[in-house]
Amino acid sequence: MLCRVCPLPFPGHRLPLPTSNTASEGLCWGAATFRDRPKEAALSLLPAGNQGGSLQLRRRGRRGPRRKALVEVSNSRSRLAPGIVPAAGPRLGISKLGRVDGLSPLARRSPAREEDPPRGRREAALTVALWAPSGVKPLRRRAMKVEFAPLNIPLARRLQTAAVFQWVFSFLLLAQCCCGIFMIFVFGDYWFISAFYALWLYLDWETPQTGGRRSKWVRNWTVWRYFKEYFPIQLIKTSDLDPSQNYLFGFHPHGVLVAGAFGNFCTEYTGFKKLFPGLTPYLHILPFWFRCPFFRDYIMCAGLVSASKKSVSHVLSHEGGGNVAVIVIGGAAESLDARPGSLTLSILKRKGFIKVALKHGAQLVPVFSFGENELFKQVANPKGSRLRTLQEKLQKIMGFALPLFHGRGIFQYSFGVMPYRKPVHTIVGNPIAVKQNLNPTIEEINQLHEKYLQELQELFDKNKEKYGISEHASLTFT
Repeated sequence: MLCRVCPLPFPGHRLPLPTSNTASEGLCWGAATFRDRPKEAALSLLPAGNQGGSLQLRRRGRRGPRRKALVEVSNSRSRLAPGIVPAAGPRLGISKLGRVDGLSPLARRSPAREEDPPRGRREAALTVALWAPSGVKPLRRRAMKVEFAPLNIPLARRLQTAAVFQWVFSFLLLAQCCCGIFMIFVFGDYWFISAFYALWLYLDWETPQTGGRRSKWVRNWTVWRYFKEYFPIQLIKTSDLDPSQNYLFGFHPHGVLVAGAFGNFCTEYTGFKKLFPGLTPYLHILPFWFRCPFFRDYIMCAGLVSASKKSVSHVLSHEGGGNVAVIVIGGAAESLDARPGSLTLSILKRKGFIKVALKHGAQLVPVFSFGENELFKQVANPKGSRLRTLQEKLQKIMGFALPLFHGRGIFQYSFGVMPYRKPVHTIVGNPIAVKQNLNPTIEEINQLHEKYLQELQELFDKNKEKYGISEHASLTFT
């Protein structure tokens, strides 16, 4: 059915309303929406001279039209007033470039340009200028619309969300809760529990620096399978690794919560043992976490160990080989740059892992995790800003960074601390042969560091197009 006013078929159109004294050509109306709150509205197309037309949007409510906005269609420029962004169904749609796709009998067609969106058979690119009519205050933007999860989600996806929620809780709050429980025992009736644990902590203090105390049972918990399937996480190898050697995996990028490193090297559900038989991975994290009572024993069961020099040396000095020390090279500083699309790696001044590899003759293996930075969004904190300066100062004081990140929620998709469901592909590169040197010079360290950067860049370039990154994109080393 063709509209009598518009030259386009529009299922939402109705017969033109009777003409009034102010509209000599008739009215065309259908469904219109406001961005802040979708509502049915009357869309009227009135003649406004030879330069274009005007659209009058009236949001219908129980008490009649509450808000108005005038839209003048012209072929000049587009200027959007704050808070007034209409979109009139399939007939009138505003794109990201501020253009309008559609036809109007009163608007002129503007010539297509390369940056304009592709046009259909009967579509032309138009520009609009939006403002509030005289006597009407501009509409204020409402709070972000909350998109709730549907009720009929399969049970498997619910379990995946629950698995990731307990992991996020463990990462952010479990250590504090364990410290609180310990203090409750100290000042409560069960003080003897804290006394016995304090003695145990004294005797077991060096364990995180001597290989930890991993538990095969904990690493095979079913909850980790759902954790892996939530994103999902996939581990991919590019070459076989000799189990008679020790390896140092440089993991990039850090991301916000290092989900890829945990899923691949602290659980058994991404197939590390099948891909690299005879090798045992150890993920090194900040020594600070092993000072928290109870929490330290839990994370050691998953294969986490201290990132101290002594701990890394212990793993790489294993006779007969078979150990893999996994180090997130960028560390806490790199987490401040973790946001979707970011390819910035903090590595130019980080050469300690190169020196350790040379002293123990451990082969270096670059590892890049595509999708790690896509899991969370972060508040803008460019270098030099007040927020970034404050974050860097707190990092120097506390030893870890505090990125202001956000993702989705448990029962809604709009905000929260849950990561987005984005696939994470962790690529293990080719090993770099390292000859043992107990006293490496600065030149030898710099030379191996440069070779490592080249291998890392090559690993990224070979795989970036497979995982949705532009062929012109490149890593930025800082």
